[in-house]
Amino acid sequence: MNLADAVFQHAAEDPTRVAVKAGDTTVTYGELRDLVAAYAARVADAGIRPGDRVLLIAPTGVEFVAAYYGLHAAGAVLITMNVMATAPEIGYVLDDAEASLVVAWHGSAGSATTAAEERGIPLWTAGPLAEWPTGDGVDAPVDRADDDTAIIIYTSGTTGRPKGAELSVGGVAALADSARHQLSFDPAVDRAGTALPLFHVYGQLMVLHISMSFGTPVSLLHPFDPVKLVAMIRDDRLTFVAGVPAMWIAVLHGVPDATAADFASLRIASSGGASLPAEIMRAFEERFGTVIREGYGLSESSGWATSTPPDVEPRIGAVGRAIHGHRIEIRDPHGNPVPTGEVGEVWLHGPIVMKGYWRRPEATAETIRDGWLRTGDLGTLDEDGYLRIVDRLKELIIRGGYNVYPSEVEEVLYQHPDIVEAAVVGVPDPTYGEEVAAAVVLREGAELDAETLRSWAKERLSAYKVPHLVQVLPALPKGPSGKILKRAIDRDDFRVPDTR
Repeated sequence: MNLADAVFQHAAEDPTRVAVKAGDTTVTYGELRDLVAAYAARVADAGIRPGDRVLLIAPTGVEFVAAYYGLHAAGAVLITMNVMATAPEIGYVLDDAEASLVVAWHGSAGSATTAAEERGIPLWTAGPLAEWPTGDGVDAPVDRADDDTAIIIYTSGTTGRPKGAELSVGGVAALADSARHQLSFDPAVDRAGTALPLFHVYGQLMVLHISMSFGTPVSLLHPFDPVKLVAMIRDDRLTFVAGVPAMWIAVLHGVPDATAADFASLRIASSGGASLPAEIMRAFEERFGTVIREGYGLSESSGWATSTPPDVEPRIGAVGRAIHGHRIEIRDPHGNPVPTGEVGEVWLHGPIVMKGYWRRPEATAETIRDGWLRTGDLGTLDEDGYLRIVDRLKELIIRGGYNVYPSEVEEVLYQHPDIVEAAVVGVPDPTYGEEVAAAVVLREGAELDAETLRSWAKERLSAYKVPHLVQVLPALPKGPSGKILKRAIDRDDFRVPDTR
């Protein structure tokens, strides 16, 4: 097996079928196969052997797709990073992974060049397709074993240095197999699209690779723009689109001219990466007639774990059930299953679970036990197996001995007509241990002071859950995938009110 097999297979079946569309560039499966084959030959001629680690740093686009599958076809282990990564960040990954080659987009290769030259690692720049090598290519991708590592995804490193999650060839194949059961894609009808960055596991596997596996055309947008995303959905008649909550919120509030007609072709609108407020889901369906389906996954599970099939009505607040061939349990701090409906840590079992953290046996042993992945997320399972994510275990706020789940408070804040985005965090407090703090972004032209918001929240939340610390920001910090970064919110900017 090889992740690039699908490109060659679909090219053989119908070389004229559209594979990737990005802006004004459209590439068929036959053209993509030729690009991938030629690039794989170049990689092999350079001495890169199956299992060697290669770092790819490129923006979302056709060139990323061609380089990605070309490297896979040669048997390389792929590591992807943001084009905005600094030289020290890139250097850390190069050292940790013992990379043999860096491929960087020509327009943003400065930091990669610095990091590679400091270590004596060869660097290739990737430019527009017109500048790519042509000529003889490999006849077929290199065969790889199921347990061979295909991809190393470096986690965001909320605590300590980033760790590399090793995803196996067989695990990624299992992801595609689960998608066949869950999504019911028909390559003759379905067309996928996203504005997610492809270096991130969500866009890379859940959109790009699943689309390639089915032979489905995929439309790519970079950078994200809500107006352009709506236009892409409408003009390319997309049936499957994936995004993080911030993207769907931006579409809801930032495209005033959009109507239900723009979404007429959309069969599956998928949201992941963070919890999508129920109020946003309701407003989106009411305005556009489109149901946003939440899924759940993490880098350590190949980006997926749960979903609601397209022929099943989603349950508001739930992220679906375990995908085909996988199991989920809710366990207490000692690893014992808890009764149905009780809150505990989410554990996941199945072939999509990572092999482990690259060369970190202790961290692997702490996270994977008897084949079960400890996700670090708190959740509940109902009697039908639907999962509800309560919050990140590490983001739980304990105020005066009471547990406060930030997502619950955020759900209420999103009901306020003037609040566009909200993030709730815990701030150290000498009296209560932690205090509940909320950073909010208001709709354009709105005004809302902290005391008014607290009074409004007191009518809807228990007293200990009310955000007593509030700051209004022009924007919330976000990562490259569009996910709100709570760790980047400055806790020192919150001020304790005179009375609580």
